[in-house]
This record gives sequence, C-alpha cells and structure tokens, in this order.
Amino acid sequence: MGIGAYRSPEAHARFIAAYESAMRVLPEPVDTHDVATAYGTVRVYRFGPLGNDPLVLLPGRAATSVMWRPNLPRLAEHRPVFTVEPLGEPGLSKQTAPLRGAQDQADWLEAALAGLGLHGIHLVGHSFGGWLACNYAARMPGRLASLTLLDPVRTLGDFPVELLLRSALTAVPGVSRWARPAFFRWINGGVAVRREDPVADLIAAGMRDYRMATPMPPLITDSQLRSLALPVLALVAGRSVMHDPQAALARAQAQIPGVRAELWPAATHSLPSESPAETDAAILRFVDSVTA
Repeated sequence: MGIGAYRSPEAHARFIAAYESAMRVLPEPVDTHDVATAYGTVRVYRFGPLGNDPLVLLPGRAATSVMWRPNLPRLAEHRPVFTVEPLGEPGLSKQTAPLRGAQDQADWLEAALAGLGLHGIHLVGHSFGGWLACNYAARMPGRLASLTLLDPVRTLGDFPVELLLRSALTAVPGVSRWARPAFFRWINGGVAVRREDPVADLIAAGMRDYRMATPMPPLITDSQLRSLALPVLALVAGRSVMHDPQAALARAQAQIPGVRAELWPAATHSLPSESPAETDAAILRFVDSVTA
C-alpha cells in the first residue's frame, strides 16, 4: 500500500477551502491536537469540559470531524468530546507511512489516544469509523470503558453487491459527476443532499480531491466480536444499504457478549445526522449506565 495524498496542489487547496468553511459551522473547539504516531500526525479536536470518561468519536469515510456537527452541542454539554480524523483519509491528519492492514489501523489509533493521555474512553464510531472502533476494541481494549457502533460497515455484516457496484461508479472518470450525488441520495434513502451544505460539500471534496491508499477493512470475525469484554451498544439502521440490517442485528446479538443491540427501523445509514437528538440520547444513556 502507498500513502494517501491529494491529487494535486489545486485539489489540496480546494479541499482546505471546503474544510475551513465546514469547520465554521461547528462549535468552536476548546483544544486542537496534532499527535505524532509512527504512521503520521493525527488531528484531534476537543469540545466540552475537561474531565474523565471522555467520548472519542470516529467519523465515517471522508467525513472528518465535521460529520459530528449535529451531535456535538448535546454531547459536549455532558462530557469531554474528542473527534479524531483518521489517517489515510481526507482531513487534517497527515499520513507518512503505509497502513498495510487492520493491526496498523489499531496501532495508529492507540498511539493517538496514548499521546492524548486518555483512559476510560467511551469510543463511538459511525460507518467506517465503527469498523475502526471495533477493530481497535478487539485488539487493544485497555483504554476503553465502552464501545458504541453506529451502523458500522464490515463489522456486523458484509457489503451487498449492489453497494460495491454503485460505489465503483463514483470513481469512474466522466461518470462520477452524476454517480456521486446519486450514490449519496441512495445511501440517504432517496433524499437528495441539500445544496450549499458545507458538510456534504466537504465529503464530496474529499472523495474527489484525495486519493486514499488504505486497504479495504477486513470483515470483523465472529471470534473478534465474541472477544469484546466491555459494554457494547450497537445501533443498526433499518434502511441501511451497507449490510442486511436484520442479519446485522442478529449477528450482534448472537456474537457480542451482553450487547445492547437496537434496530432503528426508519433510520438510514446516516442516522447520526438525520436523527441527532435520538442518537445523542441513546449514546448518553448508554455511557451514563456504564459509569453509574
């Protein structure tokens, strides 16, 4: 594997402009950290008060910290919140060494969390961030107090063939111009992303302007799910196109010890942003029950 990079200086400039615009719609971060690891520098923002038992949020693919815009105000009222920008993806983290597999993905996250001095972490991941969180929890659970999975990909079920075909079209020159909006509309249950949405614009810019070089995450195995010896909340979107929702729910219930698994029938894969109040409440109820 190589190292992720912007496609040109012009592409980098376009992305940074979109990033800065999107960051302006977030609450002001209390702290900004650039944490050195063996794989590159990891950008982390802190929101909310200082304190113990922090929430650490891992975003979906190419979504950066700005995907948590609808969730940050409520979550940061209650706990310290750290948003991590994954290495090898568009954002302000800077990859310097290849990520060759799942162990490397866990290693850089461990180095970032260690560099921040965090313990008792309530780790929350959406989509690819859910895979990253589960992969880390299965390999290096020592810093964690709990794990929350928000419709994670390649964790409770594998990608359907239709998803792979539609996703491939978004990378085809000449086709991607219409394929990307159609892809996002399909993921969102047929609802088009509204125009002049800085968060949606940023995700589109990342997919267009950044060349990712990370391997496809391997499907989390049954033995890894069974090894999760910490409280786990799994929210499965009933209209998700990332896996078979009913099968994903059943696998979580069958394989993760003591899991709190919920199927949200009306939710699409975008449940943190489309149902932020409900998502935030579910997360906070869960972590409060763990720390009570």
